[in-house]
Amino acid sequence: MKALCRSRATPTNWGCRLTKAMGKMQRDKGARFERELAAKLKAAGYDCRRTCQKDGRIEADVIGLPGIHIEAKHVEQMRLYDWMAQAKKDARPGELPTVMHRKNHAKILVTMELEDWLRIYGGWN
Repeated sequence: MKALCRSRATPTNWGCRLTKAMGKMQRDKGARFERELAAKLKAAGYDCRRTCQKDGRIEADVIGLPGIHIEAKHVEQMRLYDWMAQAKKDARPGELPTVMHRKNHAKILVTMELEDWLRIYGGWN
């Protein structure tokens, strides 16, 4: 780390280039996952695409599933309840907050509240 930084990065000293690069790497990783998720949903027959998060607008990370608000996460450390809280806060009225997530080298999982899952499943019976 010393080779990449002039000084050690600490919470009070974020001048390290490595810290800034890791933030960009994480954003890029998230964007790649959102594109991959949209492509998989599109391949399944849904007109989905990744949204561009700009200007403080609150939108789902991936749109195209009517009635579903998708929060996409590709991280190793799971914080499902935090992510679900974000999805619930950002979802529009009538949208079911859903977190689609995975860690490295794993399959994509879908998380939603049981009541919402039962509403969807009940439509099949």
